Amino acid sequence: MRKKVLIVYAHQEPKSFNGSLLKIAVEELSKQGCSVTMSDLYAMQFEPRATRNDIVGHLHNSEAFNYGVETWEAYKRGGLSKDLVEEQKKVQEADLLIFQFPLFWFNMPAILKGWMDRVLVQGFAYDLSKVYDGGLLQVCFWNCFIKVKTRSFSLTYLFPKTHSPLSNCMASILASELPLHVRSGKEEVTLSPRNPCCPGLPEYLLNRSGALL
Repeated sequence: MRKKVLIVYAHQEPKSFNGSLLKIAVEELSKQGCSVTMSDLYAMQFEPRATRNDIVGHLHNSEAFNYGVETWEAYKRGGLSKDLVEEQKKVQEADLLIFQFPLFWFNMPAILKGWMDRVLVQGFAYDLSKVYDGGLLQVCFWNCFIKVKTRSFSLTYLFPKTHSPLSNCMASILASELPLHVRSGKEEVTLSPRNPCCPGLPEYLLNRSGALL
């Protein structure tokens, strides 16, 4: 049975280094027999703001709006907006979920943070009584982000930014960081740990790095 991969991609420019890596990832995963689906957030003009518009129909408490409570209640009764339902379906069908994004001020782009806020709601992605290995989503997670090497700073700052919400939801987090250090105008590209789910991917990227810069 073909493994299904969902790539949630957050970069504005298809011709960017991120865009090249995305293309290669899709090619390599397809060669390995995977079925690849992509959510290109900028191309989709994905709405990152968590608002009342995410709830269809009546509110659980119309006097004091609480986004977490309202989306939880809406999910239980099938009352989330169409765009959220579509993204949740992609996640449910995936065996592997890859987030690819550049670092903006030591963090993920706002559009991707908005995707997590809106799509990974209580009831669908997590329950307070079922977290970590008991998370509701039976999907593996691989986090791929780009760091442009202009100054030295610690990547550990990003670790809780991505792992804290996702560790509550996912069945397992694989080699969860693929930091790529890019020196503009140079051929230097380094990759860290291999992804056990797709063992050929980092080596493939490394072999192709000269063509990407």
